[in-house]
Amino acid sequence: MNYVVAVLANRIQAEAAYSALLEKGIPDNQIDVLGSGYKSADEYKLIDPNQQAKRGLKGSFYWLVLFGFVAGYVFNSLTGIEILPTVGTVGNHITGGLLGAIAGALGAYFVGGSVGLTKGSEDALPYRNRLNEGKYLIIVKSTEELTHRATHVLRQFEPENIQAYTEPISASAYVGCI
Repeated sequence: MNYVVAVLANRIQAEAAYSALLEKGIPDNQIDVLGSGYKSADEYKLIDPNQQAKRGLKGSFYWLVLFGFVAGYVFNSLTGIEILPTVGTVGNHITGGLLGAIAGALGAYFVGGSVGLTKGSEDALPYRNRLNEGKYLIIVKSTEELTHRATHVLRQFEPENIQAYTEPISASAYVGCI
């Protein structure tokens, strides 16, 4: 599947571009308009970087806390460092494990959250920002021939930005070919 995304300055341009695309034979079910009064970024499932950050944090949190506890426990048992003299040997091992778990939680928060913010958002954040500025997006998803035709039509409206994308073929598509 091929995509063309054009950023238009106002609603009048967006509606004119939509009408021109229809006149050139592009089916209306392959054209989406995003902006005020039309679909929102969430309805179109444009990736929200904050949600990606939460997923990254949640995915790494449990493993890093568990690993941190085990690493802290083992480190304390190997070195014999006395953290709290009143709790005894096993208590110090558990305290070392708890300190390791805290370190793992902090690592998950800073690394998992920041990776989630950057991974997967790519062009979605600039498009979300433009929608928040009151601009409109015209998205055409179709065959290569129709997206080339759509690109030609959209250039007539002098969009702020026009970008073409090709969706990669999934592994399940290869399975069907075998």
